[in-house]
Amino acid sequence: MNFYDLVNHATNKERFHTVEQYIEFCTRYLEYIDTGLQARIVSQNESHYQFFQYREEGNFNITRPLNSRLMYDAEEFGQATQQFSMTLEKLRDGQRPSDDLRENLIRTIYTLQQSIGAALDGLPAGKSNQARKVNGDLFERLIRLLIVSLNVDCVSGTMQVPVKDVDGTELFKSSYQHDLLLSKDSELKIIGSVKTSSKDRIDKVFMDKFLYSRLTDTTLPHIAIFLNDVQRKKTKRENEYGISATFLPGHFKAYTIKLNSLDGVYYCDIRPNMVADALLSQHIKTIDHFFYTDLWGLLNSSGQNLGDIFIEQKENWAEENDT
Repeated sequence: MNFYDLVNHATNKERFHTVEQYIEFCTRYLEYIDTGLQARIVSQNESHYQFFQYREEGNFNITRPLNSRLMYDAEEFGQATQQFSMTLEKLRDGQRPSDDLRENLIRTIYTLQQSIGAALDGLPAGKSNQARKVNGDLFERLIRLLIVSLNVDCVSGTMQVPVKDVDGTELFKSSYQHDLLLSKDSELKIIGSVKTSSKDRIDKVFMDKFLYSRLTDTTLPHIAIFLNDVQRKKTKRENEYGISATFLPGHFKAYTIKLNSLDGVYYCDIRPNMVADALLSQHIKTIDHFFYTDLWGLLNSSGQNLGDIFIEQKENWAEENDT
């Protein structure tokens, strides 16, 4: 694929209906950047982050920061996806994959999604809002497809939840739109949010759990999955860039302590303070923990009867999983 083909492919969400289609696009993108870039720019403050600069066909645009410790290159990616498929197969069959494969799981998901985001960064400046929307939708879809590939019932959609008074009489229905609705044995088990970044979104995740629990008198688990929390920032010198964090630790701690804690927060590209800080490290993990252990534990907890909830699905994921 040339650059125009890659960008056109990335903007068409109909081309991403299976995990294999994500892998195919990522393969083509990694092959392109091997020789097709104007430059690779190293971040001034955290040197393991890089920015790709495209040539004229990409308007000389500079991409989002990419973590070179996580992003596979074209040579590594083929073997990485084989290991990735093996891990998913073992998880689907109820086995515990080797801990040696945890890094591969994190890096493959990161590389699959960042190849899309970086390709979309080649769009003209006037289309940046479109790029953000497509990128976010495709990350949400990728996570859902991975969960469905493990034979777990998972949809996205709007729930009509009955709100009852103390004697059980239904007063009204409340609508909730969620990225992940995971169920098992005719019960809704997990509600999840999937975003590329927590920027401007972390408050809503905590409030969703608080309101849902109060209105329905349930303790249904709520989780959040984020890709990363870094953005590009310009330095004082021309043509030099660094990265800045978009995560708000004070907000996260305040909501966790004073409102309610979430039942799992997961990152592909976890920030150092999320590991070093005693409180943050209790509540934030890398995404391998979700797939290896936490998903299965939450699915075995008590849930909410699906007969009490009407869910209007956003998309037909069962159909997509058959392709």
